[in-house]
Amino acid sequence: MSKLQMNESIIADPSLAHNGHLKIGWVKAHMPVLNSIVTQFEKDLPFKGLKVAISLHLEAKTAYLAKVIHAGGAEVTITGSNPLSTQDDVCAALVEDGIRVFAKYNPDPKEYEQHLLNTLETKPDLIIDDGGDLVSILHSDRQDLLENVRGGAEETTTGILRLKALEKEGKLSFPMVAVNDAYCKYLFDNRYGTGQSVWDGINRTTNLVVAGKTVVVIGYGWCGKGVAMRAKGLGAKVVVAEIDGIKAIEAYMDGFEVMPMAEAAKVGDYFVTVTGNRDVIRGEHYEVMKDGAILSNAGHFDIEVNKDELDALSKHKKTVRHNIEEYELQDGRKIYLLAEGRLVNLAAGDGHPAEIMDMTFALQALSLQYANENAKQLGSKVISVPYEIDEKVARIKLQSLGIGIDSLTGEQQAYLDSWSHS
Repeated sequence: MSKLQMNESIIADPSLAHNGHLKIGWVKAHMPVLNSIVTQFEKDLPFKGLKVAISLHLEAKTAYLAKVIHAGGAEVTITGSNPLSTQDDVCAALVEDGIRVFAKYNPDPKEYEQHLLNTLETKPDLIIDDGGDLVSILHSDRQDLLENVRGGAEETTTGILRLKALEKEGKLSFPMVAVNDAYCKYLFDNRYGTGQSVWDGINRTTNLVVAGKTVVVIGYGWCGKGVAMRAKGLGAKVVVAEIDGIKAIEAYMDGFEVMPMAEAAKVGDYFVTVTGNRDVIRGEHYEVMKDGAILSNAGHFDIEVNKDELDALSKHKKTVRHNIEEYELQDGRKIYLLAEGRLVNLAAGDGHPAEIMDMTFALQALSLQYANENAKQLGSKVISVPYEIDEKVARIKLQSLGIGIDSLTGEQQAYLDSWSHS
């Protein structure tokens, strides 16, 4: 496939491409599962003649996924899924590699929406979504672009919630594979990836100690578990706020204190939201927080920390350090918000480690292939990642680590398959 010209994309600065290539090269060297898949894709060309639209956090690891799908024969167009996570040098490198890009770091809201629209206006056959923006646009404002779409894959908990709501209403128009729910995604990406990258982003941004302080983790799903585990490892006292009784007991038995947010708000030094829901930190909580409390969000959208209510309670607001906004309340207390309440691990960092995203993006590539090859049989619904794909990714990963595992003997398999044991 011939390279596209720069003027066919919308990016910030084509001259940044060299540094972008270096970043992509670095992550490629640490993504053995995708390296195995790209070899097969180059041979089989599973996406030959197809258009693929991607909306993901546009940094180096995502760029390599786009290159893998491109190597499988697709015409790829990519945009960012968050205004502050796009890296302009990576965008420039992708354009040089023949991939159309509509993305810039920190576009205004109209630009950001236009980039999503531009990506869909290529009339894709397949999509990869992160948070459900592409699917939402296709099912609302631009239903005229639905005609060619065979199916796709979704990256996040937030996106899957939106997809299931569409499916429940009978409005979902094509199959979407729920990559977030695959074992090789949530057990590793959500837990170990989020756990490490959230604290990478917080520590890089604040340059403050975590040990000895109280960290309030709001939401104890797989992401929350990872954030809490890493906070404990950094020496913090960890408090968990939950609405789910089962998860609350799990947090308690994992050694964490559990309390309602009304109480947790009084004791926290750091707050990290990981719920996928809105307004989990709001006005009533700001009113009782410590002077100097630091707020951050690790959910997909910037709605978990209610910024409007924080603004309303403040008499002054200023940027005191890159990605740190200081809100001075009427009584003189100061509350700090990181990365505008957007995903702190990507808006204020580089996101999950390459070795972790290797498994997630391998799932994305293979799930997209599965959706394409089975679209007619799957129906217009949310589809689980087949266990065979999950297992394949795990085995490639183990092989890359030089780890072998056992297999059942014939007698063991027969024993498991039988209801009658002698």
